[in-house]
Amino acid sequence: MDRLSVTLCGIPLSNPVIPASGTFGYGYEFAELYDINILGTFSFKGTTKEPRFGNPTPRIAECTAGMINAVGLQNPGVEKVICDELPKLKKVFNKPVMANVSGFSLEEYAYTCERLNSCDEVGWIEVNVSCPNVHSGGMSFGVDKSEAAKVTRAVKKVTTKPVILKLSPNVTDIVSIAKACEEAGADGISLINTLLGMRIDLKTKRPVIKNTMGGFSGPAVFPVALRMVYQVAHAVKIPVVGMGGVSCAEDVIEMMLAGASAVEVGAQNLIDPFACKKIIEDLPQAMDRHGIDRLEDIIGKA
Repeated sequence: MDRLSVTLCGIPLSNPVIPASGTFGYGYEFAELYDINILGTFSFKGTTKEPRFGNPTPRIAECTAGMINAVGLQNPGVEKVICDELPKLKKVFNKPVMANVSGFSLEEYAYTCERLNSCDEVGWIEVNVSCPNVHSGGMSFGVDKSEAAKVTRAVKKVTTKPVILKLSPNVTDIVSIAKACEEAGADGISLINTLLGMRIDLKTKRPVIKNTMGGFSGPAVFPVALRMVYQVAHAVKIPVVGMGGVSCAEDVIEMMLAGASAVEVGAQNLIDPFACKKIIEDLPQAMDRHGIDRLEDIIGKA
């Protein structure tokens, strides 16, 4: 597996394939299907300070080459994650895990990240800045570079583990936001989070999703994600984790050529729970087909 190995923020991975947050639960659910230690790591379900029930249903809509979701960060809250979810995960996963954190104020981000920082199972903290800032009229932290930088600084003050900022693509200049996070101390950048989309039911003439709009993901967004990964990776000096529509080994290679040090797989896990396992198993053959000896050698070589 050496030819598949990479390093993310100083932590070695046996391969660059990482199931994305919100598509892999807390890991142990998938461990019933296969040995999840085959993964490089995974990003667990977005976790907030307090428990969240999520948005009203329906909150999933199918669409061509993708899906729209407005789950609303349903999770049991950070204390339950630490006391219940991580001990169950530890029984089936022997690698560092990526903790995905969401918040609705700087104080919430800092509190949740500080709590997870104390957990031995956590290797990286992935901070989702696509959440609405309740103290700024509901504007997402991730659409303004100064707000994203504030989150970065708040989290870095209370953590010793690598902090990766997960950016929203729903902006006009994602590079400036990534650079602001880097200047504020981020150890890495992950992108893209979902694009904003919607569907309308022709029978009822109403939006399919109760929340009207939701996050659009799946193979259809891959070219947009690849473009943004390329732009950010060439603008910052910290590692980039690429995601958005990745569904096969060739997509992983493309993302890495664009500049990604590791690659997250999201919606494909909901279509096929064995998706990441298949991608990892297919990578050596895909590398052979394209004359690649080691994955780490191709990062940013496009």
